[in-house]
Amino acid sequence: MEMINILLVWAGVVIGLYMFIYYAFFAGAWCKSSTRLPGKTVIITGANTGIGKYTALKLAKRGARVILACCNKQRGEAAVEDIKRDSGSSAVVFMQLDLASLQSVRSFAEKFLKTEPRLDLLINNAGVVDAGRTVDGFGLMFGVNHLGHFLLTCLLLERLKEGDPSRVINVSSIAHCSGQIDFDCINTHKDLGLGDSFYRIMKTYGHSKLCNVLFTHELAKRLQGTNVTCYSLHPGIVKTEMGRNFNPWIKAAFEPIGRLFFLDAEAGAQTTLHCALKKGIEPLSGRYFSCCAVEEVDAKARDDAVAKKLWEVSERLTGLA
Repeated sequence: MEMINILLVWAGVVIGLYMFIYYAFFAGAWCKSSTRLPGKTVIITGANTGIGKYTALKLAKRGARVILACCNKQRGEAAVEDIKRDSGSSAVVFMQLDLASLQSVRSFAEKFLKTEPRLDLLINNAGVVDAGRTVDGFGLMFGVNHLGHFLLTCLLLERLKEGDPSRVINVSSIAHCSGQIDFDCINTHKDLGLGDSFYRIMKTYGHSKLCNVLFTHELAKRLQGTNVTCYSLHPGIVKTEMGRNFNPWIKAAFEPIGRLFFLDAEAGAQTTLHCALKKGIEPLSGRYFSCCAVEEVDAKARDDAVAKKLWEVSERLTGLA
């Protein structure tokens, strides 16, 4: 009997510790907006899976015309059918976009501008966590997580300005806190960091997510006086397919942690939905959100000089300057 009592006490301690860790560090908040989007057009990159797919589903349910901008045609078209079925909306479209190719980004923007008369929400959701190079020779995470979205946003800005009003939402990560921008590395290696070990990959991922926050900071300055606002965000620690190319041993090590603590796609999409739907947040343009609320960032993530330089370097690298 004494042993049973001891086991029950330990079970209570373990459960209590788990609940504390989960709610203190992992649990997210929920978007409470009732805003509907009839007649609005939304682009979501990487919307064939995970957070992006759930975001697309919820916005389609609210009456928006939703364009899934994805690299893989087969998976993108399958996601369109899933979302049409689950939302009851027929206004869901696949358009091919490979953020690892600047030419693909330009082709996507050209096709969109020719075929779609409006754009109200641009949600830069896609992201990768992997080593490698883009078609144009940039580091993969630098190219996909930052440069591809930077070019896409710039090419669509005039159409966004025609909306009433419009928003740009950049899905970043709390990983930006560990990031830094090494312009010498960018100029020399066309990348944010070097090395393909798990540690180096995660460091470079943090650098790319800092790019997202700084891009949003500078974009807000350049959009002052227009009807377009922009926001960056941390979606939470979410169990998605981003780590599908990790070493099998690393994936196996993270699997039990993910099952216990990581958010699912529905929970992970809530802050994106908040930034897309919440009325009255226009004065917070350029700010960073987490758990459906604005959050302060470190000085390095709102450094005017670094944000401006990153913009100018990105213009040069993407051929805009």
